[in-house]
Amino acid sequence: MGSFSSNKLVMIGLFLLILVLGSANASLSTEFYSSSCPKLLDTVKCTVEAAIKKETRMGASLLRLFFHDCFVNGCDGSILLDDTSSFKGEKNAGPNKNSARGFEVIDAVKSAVEKVCPGVVSCADILAIAARDSVKILGGPEWDVKLGRRDARTASQSAANNGIPAPTSTLNQLISKFGALGLSTKDLVALSGGHTIGQARCTTFRSHIYNETNELVTSFAQTRQSNCPRASGVGDNNLAPLDLQTPASFDNHYFNNLVDRKGLLHSDQQLFNGGSTDSIVRGYSSNPSSFFADFASAMIKMGDISPLTGSKGEIRKNCRSVN
Repeated sequence: MGSFSSNKLVMIGLFLLILVLGSANASLSTEFYSSSCPKLLDTVKCTVEAAIKKETRMGASLLRLFFHDCFVNGCDGSILLDDTSSFKGEKNAGPNKNSARGFEVIDAVKSAVEKVCPGVVSCADILAIAARDSVKILGGPEWDVKLGRRDARTASQSAANNGIPAPTSTLNQLISKFGALGLSTKDLVALSGGHTIGQARCTTFRSHIYNETNELVTSFAQTRQSNCPRASGVGDNNLAPLDLQTPASFDNHYFNNLVDRKGLLHSDQQLFNGGSTDSIVRGYSSNPSSFFADFASAMIKMGDISPLTGSKGEIRKNCRSVN
């Protein structure tokens, strides 16, 4: 009986050890590539800097790519996959078609990384680092990116259509979609602050500036209407800055705009429209350091959404296609 108990305890101990090791292998770490690709961070930063120097808007595009990747089956690089005969990828889903951009920059980063450590770094991790670097380069906060993600072997157009919050979303819908991924209401507001950089197409804010003028300052609505005709199909791709004050700088002016009733998207102004998030918006509007800290924290949290680790997925050779 004693021998049996002893053997049983040993087996339980081994089982628990395997669980611990398995958990450790499946976790992300800021030091994941410290030995296998020590030049990774400098290589990514160099390429991203060059891309943003060529076109400032690219920083916002790379940040948006990471958002849209993580919101569809986790941060797995699936948004980077081109359509194939066997599946429809996420690039042509409603939230991404004719608007998601920066894929060629990720290709360039991947090519540069492959030269210093071939077959080691996932496209999902490259996208996560590129998003952080974009924010930092444009004047925003810095944070240590957790790494160790592997790449998905498939993508889902339907999941992209259903999972990515629409610019027409109500506050409750936004809270629900973010909450479903483990992101809090504060995370929602902080991450929405990413709209302090970049631009949006007329088709995404047309209804807001014509049909919801009671939510906006009249002069702001009229200014936006001048380059976004009321008629659907006319000027759909005309662009307007998400932050009318400093669209090329990562700062807290986005929240100032919301307080001033100058939110470009319906979903933006919903964050300051008499609801539960008004106080958070006011806080970020008056305290940029608080916004920066919460944004960095929320980005780390978002980066933890359902990553593929260990033996799951793969390390793609080409970010646009599976191996």
